[in-house]
Amino acid sequence: MRRLALLLSVASLAACSVGPDFVKPTPALPSQWQADKAQAAPVDRQWWQLLGDPQLTALIERAAKANLDIRTASNRLDQSRNSRQISAAAQLPGVSGTGSYQRARNSGVGLNDPSFEDGKAPYELWNSTVDASWEVDLWGHVRRSLEAADAEIALTQAERDGVVLSITAQMADDYVRLRGVQARLDVARQNLEIARQNQTLTQTRFENGVTTNLDTANAAAAVETIQATLPMLEAEQARLINAMSFLLGAEPGALHAQLQTPKAIPHPAPDVPLGLPLELAQRRPDIQRAEAALHRATAAIGVAKADFYPRISLGASVGFQALDGSDLGGWNSRDWSYGPSLYLPIFQGGRLTGTLALREHQQQAAAIDYQRTVLAAWHEVDDARTDYAAEQQHYAALNRAVEQNQLALSTARQRYKEGAIDFINVLNVQRALLETQSALVGSATQAALDRVQLYRALGGGWPQALR
Repeated sequence: MRRLALLLSVASLAACSVGPDFVKPTPALPSQWQADKAQAAPVDRQWWQLLGDPQLTALIERAAKANLDIRTASNRLDQSRNSRQISAAAQLPGVSGTGSYQRARNSGVGLNDPSFEDGKAPYELWNSTVDASWEVDLWGHVRRSLEAADAEIALTQAERDGVVLSITAQMADDYVRLRGVQARLDVARQNLEIARQNQTLTQTRFENGVTTNLDTANAAAAVETIQATLPMLEAEQARLINAMSFLLGAEPGALHAQLQTPKAIPHPAPDVPLGLPLELAQRRPDIQRAEAALHRATAAIGVAKADFYPRISLGASVGFQALDGSDLGGWNSRDWSYGPSLYLPIFQGGRLTGTLALREHQQQAAAIDYQRTVLAAWHEVDDARTDYAAEQQHYAALNRAVEQNQLALSTARQRYKEGAIDFINVLNVQRALLETQSALVGSATQAALDRVQLYRALGGGWPQALR
């Protein structure tokens, strides 16, 4: 037994894992990023705090705990860890115990009768056994399976991180849109007040015989046109509040009291560092997932190759057996056995070669998917940077346009009072102001949304509840 144990120990130590070893890929970065020194600044993991809105921060922290998609993804991560535990069990010996009692009567002309009464009397049989078995992992079948299970954990972790990033960005996106809608409502109400003042002015001039009912009709139409936009904006406000309630796993309208009071659109600082280039690949959950999938596929090749080789298992059993319960456990009732067993795949009808070819093609597909994921990530980051920079310039130009239109409206109203211009000129100037004010609100909203998208493209970060 000592010789056999020594032989198996040496064989286990000398065992090798067949199949290719996984080599962590290093994604090639765009040349312009490598030359950009500004990218060396680290990205703030709590990026939503840079939007400067404590209410948004609180909502994101709540979503990290309550969102149903995040909870589902966390459950899948726990399942993959359970599966890994099952795979790891194959590395250790399996030990089980059994006990049985049987009362029986055998045929007098059949097989041996344990009662030695030629089947004329029943007998009792008591058994108590402890069995142990262990497969010697000579070719790495178990080790490669465990490696694949570890890769599966990394994959589900990346998937969960992706869900967290998506929910965090969606909450920020909906919140910014809500504040944008509320700002548009405020602009519409301000213009509605101006339109009503114009209506009062034209009515007074009409009553004094200075103008005609054409001006009063135009003024009334302007009031109704602006008034018509309010219900749709209010409906969009309610829809966005419901969308955020859903992200928190709450019923419709749960956040209405909390969010119905208008607040300013988050206005982030203009500079957004990319972070260290290699860290960018490590932060992106989709790249991490693609890498883990490639690792899993590589380990599966090793499992498929190990199936071509013999398997050696060591089994042992020790126990007691007696015809009388009072004898069970006595020295004379002992029985035992031990010895190795060999499994040799001789003919499998092409199953093994087909499985190996399938695993190799799956690894090739995973490698292609990794390249595509990395390339798509670089494009997404570059596009997000471009959009954010362009929107900032757009916002600055619209801000100047609003200032000029406000001045023009003030001048036009004064000239109309003096009778120097027709009311249609006032309406045109007011319409232009309303359009540029709405466009400015839209640009401010889009700038904040582009900032959110840029951080999402950069891999974002995780709320404190999930760190």
